[in-house]
Amino acid sequence: MIGYSTVGVKDIEKAKAFYTELFDATVQVDVGRLAMIGKSTDTPMIAVCEPFDGEAPSCGNGSMVAFSASTKDEVNAMYNKAISLGATSDGEPGQRIEDVFYAAYVRDNDGNKMAFYVFG
Repeated sequence: MIGYSTVGVKDIEKAKAFYTELFDATVQVDVGRLAMIGKSTDTPMIAVCEPFDGEAPSCGNGSMVAFSASTKDEVNAMYNKAISLGATSDGEPGQRIEDVFYAAYVRDNDGNKMAFYVFG
């Protein structure tokens, strides 16, 4: 259902490098101040964008982009990879809802919050 989610960034080149490496993906669309990153334009993507109004990007309180994983090990791997690429922890991998929801949380270099999760 979701085609892409956008996060505001200060340094478009640094953000493109972070997200392409994190997701082993490529830039699908690049229009200078905005780039869409994913496996193809037919699958969900993350867009990084220098704000149109020229103001500093900001992270919404309670806003987050969540990326699904297939297993708990994949959640752990994505969390560790994000940390190795410069993200900061906002919640180490762990069971959040008993036997239902396992997740990890990070913030990218601009403070945008992400979750990696698996149900079950």
